[in-house]
Amino acid sequence: MNEMTVAKFGGTSMADAHQFRRVRDILFSDPRRRFVVPSAPGKRFAGDTKVTDLLYACHKRAMNGEQFEDLFDRIRDRYLSIIEELDLKIDIANELDTIHHKISEKPNPDYTASRGEYLCGLLLASYLGWEFIDATEVIRFDKQGAFASEWTNDVAAQRLSGITHAVIPGFYGALPNGEVHTFTRGGSDVSGAIVARAAGATLYENWTDVSGFLMADPRIIKNPLPIRTLTYRELRELSYMGASVLHEDAIFPVRKAGIPMRILNTNDPSAQGTIIVDSTNIPPERVFTGFAGNKGFSILSIEKSMMNSELGFGRRVLQALEENGVSFEHMPTGIDSMCVIIPHNDLLMHKEKIIERIRETCQPDSIELSGPLALIACVGRGMRRAPGSVAKALMALYNANINVRIIDAGASELNLIVGVDEEDYENAIRAIYNAFVKQ
Repeated sequence: MNEMTVAKFGGTSMADAHQFRRVRDILFSDPRRRFVVPSAPGKRFAGDTKVTDLLYACHKRAMNGEQFEDLFDRIRDRYLSIIEELDLKIDIANELDTIHHKISEKPNPDYTASRGEYLCGLLLASYLGWEFIDATEVIRFDKQGAFASEWTNDVAAQRLSGITHAVIPGFYGALPNGEVHTFTRGGSDVSGAIVARAAGATLYENWTDVSGFLMADPRIIKNPLPIRTLTYRELRELSYMGASVLHEDAIFPVRKAGIPMRILNTNDPSAQGTIIVDSTNIPPERVFTGFAGNKGFSILSIEKSMMNSELGFGRRVLQALEENGVSFEHMPTGIDSMCVIIPHNDLLMHKEKIIERIRETCQPDSIELSGPLALIACVGRGMRRAPGSVAKALMALYNANINVRIIDAGASELNLIVGVDEEDYENAIRAIYNAFVKQ
């Protein structure tokens, strides 16, 4: 099978003409890189504004009946300066006029927001001499706005077949009626993975402004070690708990197709980055691959004698949450007790209704609420081969004088969730990291 790579470049990678040159050098340095998915131009410097944010601001003013020419002129200048500096033979005056006119007609915000990627894709295709494929041709959403995975894969695979090189803008696609629809912010990561799957890529590269994943948040841990190899399951756990290098939904198209993903740095292309694979046969470097966490959780504690023999008790508790549109994060249980970890803000909005419903359907002996709480995920397939890893983590917290509110060790032996008071969050991360990583 011929090797082929799909590369996605984030907003900082497309911020100005200098970054466009970097992107071209990266793409042309490896002939396997045949399809590229760009984001809209991001910030060029501290205090700058992303093009997408300027577009949203234009839409807001238009909806309020206000003038937005000053904002649109800033967008216009961003693209025209790239064209001038790169000496591109492309005229986007008509495109800009069309976008300005449509914004003034108050279209759906998705159309307005998507134009940053659309224009960036036009410029990049011109610069590279590659074919431009509008994302509305290859990415499909259903009538309700949900991403249509298999429909998209069929359409995109057919469109990309036989094409040598192409630029496909990220972040957006089309509803069945042809209307533009976007993913959530950061959705260009998803677009890149979709294209990689449809094109039958052997590698998906996600180029950003960091050299891959780190074992912990560098704002908490000074110079945390890099993660060289990560499995998709580990990535899912870390992303869910706050490691935000990558859009969480971006892993599914490539994981489904068994395509490895590499996270790389446009500004340091020689750095090794992080390779993400599906195989769990690769020996882990350490007991824990990484540590991530989030604040803002509460514990709903329910006690009732003989709870374990009462059929449907847990279901009725969760039904009370479901009826109020509240999801739960974790659910540690005992014989006569059950704890449900819930996002704190969600619980505050529906607290009285949830408690009343649980009392009505479960007749508990007591219900107690506590929080706010921080959750820390210690993630790594190395746990399976390291007896005592849970005890070591708990001892590190004990030695740091940190009270552990909850412990939830996954049945898959892939992660350990520890709950601590929010004020102990950063110290808890440091304590666990230092216990497992030699400084």
